[in-house]
Amino acid sequence: MAVEEEDQDTPDTQGDGGGSPSGGISIGVMTGGAAAAGHRASAEDRSRRAATTPPPYTGAAPPTGGPGGIGIGVMTGGAAAAGEGARAVDASAQLFAAPPELALAVRTLREHLGMLRRTPEIAELDAGLSELDEAMAGTGQVRRDRLQWLRDRLTLGATTAAGLASAAAVVETIVQLTG
Repeated sequence: MAVEEEDQDTPDTQGDGGGSPSGGISIGVMTGGAAAAGHRASAEDRSRRAATTPPPYTGAAPPTGGPGGIGIGVMTGGAAAAGEGARAVDASAQLFAAPPELALAVRTLREHLGMLRRTPEIAELDAGLSELDEAMAGTGQVRRDRLQWLRDRLTLGATTAAGLASAAAVVETIVQLTG
């Protein structure tokens, strides 16, 4: 999602851009996304994050931005920028701690894939499982987009792997993890 100021060719005469140092942005609680203020400023949210419960709002007013702008009170992800030509981009990817059940389900599915006829789809799935297995073994974490990719291949794909009981176990574990 991209957010840009409406009239980017005309300087703002109200003091929030167009060369004046008045700044902008004062956010109270932000759980991701992107915000930008100022003449020709833009914000873009490319994040791949699960919806999370926002932190409790304390009722306190967000801090006021100084002369240059920005004053965020509580921010659990995202990006903010203020000033002429400012650009804020949030391209974060959510990481999950990989539970042992997922690692076991992935290894079992990889073993079962070895019994199937090797097709390009099976090869792609095996490579994705291998990458996931390596990430879990190396960091103990897994990216949400990789889990979604795997879930899609196993639920939407027309491969013979989708019919394996071990594939169903992987999908069930991913659903429990990601919601």
